[in-house]
Amino acid sequence: MIDLSSDTATRPTEAMRQAMATAPVGDEQRREDPTVNALQEHVAELTGKEAALFLPSGTMCNAIAFTVHCRRGDAVILDRHAHPVLSEAGGPAVLANVLLDTIDTPRGLFTADQVAERLSAGGTHASRTSLISVENTTNQGGGAIWSLEELARIRTLADEHDVAVHMDGARLMNAVVASGHCAKDVGQYVDSVWIDLSKGLGAPVGAVLAGSQRFIDEARRYKHMFGGAMRQAGIIAAAGVYAFAHHVDRLAEDHANARVLAEGLAAIPGIRLVHDSVDTNLVFFDIGDSGLDAQAFNDGLERRGVRMGAWDPAGSVVRAVTHLDVSRADCEQAVQASREVVTGA
Repeated sequence: MIDLSSDTATRPTEAMRQAMATAPVGDEQRREDPTVNALQEHVAELTGKEAALFLPSGTMCNAIAFTVHCRRGDAVILDRHAHPVLSEAGGPAVLANVLLDTIDTPRGLFTADQVAERLSAGGTHASRTSLISVENTTNQGGGAIWSLEELARIRTLADEHDVAVHMDGARLMNAVVASGHCAKDVGQYVDSVWIDLSKGLGAPVGAVLAGSQRFIDEARRYKHMFGGAMRQAGIIAAAGVYAFAHHVDRLAEDHANARVLAEGLAAIPGIRLVHDSVDTNLVFFDIGDSGLDAQAFNDGLERRGVRMGAWDPAGSVVRAVTHLDVSRADCEQAVQASREVVTGA
């Protein structure tokens, strides 16, 4: 099966498995696991932060960051299609007790001016804005990358109003490779940031949240409260250590393959690309003109050994994501399978 449904479909390579099998371990809760500590120190240095914390998932990273940065009843400004809005099962409301104040933007890249219109000092009848959350790259925005200039403007605005800035950096390394800016360049504009290990980096599990030492000390308490504390976690942290050493530069291959895939799909009558550019490894396309819905299209693909994501099964938008388990030849085969489904061949 050529699995383009998500970059979470990646499987650890044999070399990564070997690194996991031989990793030195200790009690993570006592901060005695050397591999976990090494991973956390690397991400802190990479992002320019004082400290970092290894967590089971990116969803937990967001949940903890929102909880640490906000008080009950506070508001978080973010894009309406951001992961905490659509894909975290109501966690911001249940765990952080916050209101999500959403901005509707074409590719998930809102501006400082749009944020300024929504900032609230709070009061008897209004929530106080305590956090601005940005997603880099944007998921439903088709892998779009935040510019440093706009991040700087948002940072300046946030400082003026005593508001924190958080970055959902699930695919931050894709943004780094595609833009040429290092993670520290991006991280300077946010108070907290996390990187997913189980997407483009190819690890089987985990994410790392970074911020100030005070922020991470508080985050560690919520890690335990939310059930994220572990013991000999170096076995899985080793996959992250290996990924940062061996799987970052190769993300450029995924981006090139995504463009090959997008160009091939766009040449099929009945298919049009949703976004005007493919910046990283996410390709969104609309098959509405083919007369099929997304679910029927994907069912047809699966019968031909290809899997994509029916982003809205009853609608017509499909998502395809390239990653280290997908080659250029796989993308070309996926295009051919798509052509067969659309034409009824």
